[in-house]
Amino acid sequence: MSSSAPTDRLSLDDLYVGQRFRSATHIIDEAQIKAFAAQFDPQPFHTDEETAKDTFFKGLAASGWHTAAITMRLNVETGLPLAGGIIGAGGELNWPAPTRPGDMLHVESEVVEITPSRSKPDRGIAVIVSRTINQRGEVVQILKAKLVVPRGAAS
Repeated sequence: MSSSAPTDRLSLDDLYVGQRFRSATHIIDEAQIKAFAAQFDPQPFHTDEETAKDTFFKGLAASGWHTAAITMRLNVETGLPLAGGIIGAGGELNWPAPTRPGDMLHVESEVVEITPSRSKPDRGIAVIVSRTINQRGEVVQILKAKLVVPRGAAS
């Protein structure tokens, strides 16, 4: 697995199926979970630990959208060194386990498909599966994303 510096940006032509990347880590705490939820997903299992005990999650859990936002930041900063940035063209998102206060998350990504564009020769689509994993090795999110990646020399 590679962790590329932000200056080592890869074009579509630099990618290959099976290529892997690993991000740095992020520790999520109760304050982050509650702040995100208060603004974007104000449900009691994200905002109140006492109420959360009697819910599906049996305790405070981060919003899946919060986990997705952390995944994006980790991929942008240290995970997927793509030329032109991480530009989504669709995807599939799953949350097999909740993200909890105190979890230390990192992202492991793998290139699973590369398709150069026929109509726009300056770019193509890379399908990347990113798994967000906590310190116990539990996968808390799986993102299968179609990303628009420029062709040509790395920039």
